[in-house]
Amino acid sequence: MTFDLASILRPHILNLVPYSSARDEYTGKEGVFLDANENPYQSVNGQQWNRYPDPYQWAIKEKLAPIKGVRPSQIFLGNGSDEPIDLLVRATCTPREDNILIMPPTYGMYQVSADINDVPIVKVPLTPDFQIDTEKVLAAVTPKTKIIWICSPNNPSGNLVKREAILTILTNFSGLVVVDEAYIDFAELPESSEPPESSELSGSLTASFTNELDNYPNLIVLQTFSKAWGLASLRLGMCFASEEIIKVLNKIKPPYNLSGATQAILLEALDFVETKNQLVKDILVERERLAQELVVIPTVKHIYPSDANFLLVKFEKAKQLFDDLIKQKIIVRDRSKVTLCEDCLRITVGTSEENNVLLEALKKLSEQ
Repeated sequence: MTFDLASILRPHILNLVPYSSARDEYTGKEGVFLDANENPYQSVNGQQWNRYPDPYQWAIKEKLAPIKGVRPSQIFLGNGSDEPIDLLVRATCTPREDNILIMPPTYGMYQVSADINDVPIVKVPLTPDFQIDTEKVLAAVTPKTKIIWICSPNNPSGNLVKREAILTILTNFSGLVVVDEAYIDFAELPESSEPPESSELSGSLTASFTNELDNYPNLIVLQTFSKAWGLASLRLGMCFASEEIIKVLNKIKPPYNLSGATQAILLEALDFVETKNQLVKDILVERERLAQELVVIPTVKHIYPSDANFLLVKFEKAKQLFDDLIKQKIIVRDRSKVTLCEDCLRITVGTSEENNVLLEALKKLSEQ
């Protein structure tokens, strides 16, 4: 099916003249800077944060591109993944006219961003094993459907979505297909899959769709530095897409959406890919141990397979158990009211010590 970005964008976005910042007009690093009305001396704390940062974060993109196996021009960096999620809705959906399609249970910000922008939502639930019913999804698409959102590994279920289902949607839908891979670092490549091309820097192969960007012009892939990289406090999201789509996001984002301090920390963090890979390995070891020890607890009814850094677990009286854990200052996520997740709690894989505290508490509560 033919994809035409111009037909997907809101008409006024096509003709929008973006704000031109001082750093757009002069991109050099040296000179007497009297163009941006900055404080010429220093920051009040004596440090050097008085100059505006690179609005397009090129130093980071040049360093990140080989790690991810993409081109720098295929990268958009945002204030968390929530920023590109919101920008994509605003760029494509006319309020109360166009719609997006989501597949519950899934990440809640797709709906929140649509609701904020007054954009209708089409919902096609996942199957009981948290996979895509491609026939129902494609049948639910209307001429006004601009974006289909796919979370893989899915939140809150934790599983990878079958690659073939995503490829089917990419091939048969003329709008944008966003594959949210916030947890992809924790997902090993399925044995039945063909290994994608991968940079030597990226560590073990994963099932990421970034290797499909040149094959599908309607594909957008979201990732994050919050999980595997341990940088949640910085609020840094990655968006990978065609150069054409990235240009649109750059046109409508705030001029300086990532602070200079954030950029400096991230640029340094990209030197620690192997540390990130080791942290992922440690989390996967604990995920396996946690699953093995949870399964013998009497109140545990089912542990769903996970390709993420958390487990979705079905309990007897999940809501009561959630409240009992809170009383002990053990905080998990109550997902018992979410579609297909009745009586389920979502448990993030913690350190060995944290997991031991949780397991001991669950064992004692199961005896009451």
